[in-house]
Amino acid sequence: MATKKEIENQNINLGLGTGRRKTAVARVYLREGEGNIVINGRKVDEYFTNPLCVFMVKQPLDVTDSAAKYDLIINVFGGGPTGQAGACRHGIARALVHADENNLPALRANGFLTRDSRMVERKKFGQRGARRRFQFSKR
Repeated sequence: MATKKEIENQNINLGLGTGRRKTAVARVYLREGEGNIVINGRKVDEYFTNPLCVFMVKQPLDVTDSAAKYDLIINVFGGGPTGQAGACRHGIARALVHADENNLPALRANGFLTRDSRMVERKKFGQRGARRRFQFSKR
């Protein structure tokens, strides 16, 4: 896994973006290349076994027609696979806008720049869960 210092020392980053989804946080470093996506030191297909998660990560690149233009290095932590994929998508979209302002309308129209604010609702005391109550007995 590439450290922040190594990435900054190379000084060839075109765009930087931080994405969040649920409790997952992704830091995305964008540079010129031929379309390689590396997440925590592994290729995207190895890191995400679910094809839907791989599709989510690649969505911003497909919308802006820049899949073969850039290489992506992503450090992601926290949450589960779907949350991490959503955080990667959000971070990639932000990095693409940082690299080229012309990507903004397409990414905004597809909702990739909007932080999904839905979080897990907390469990309430006196109940079995966030919404589920204990069984009620009339008698």
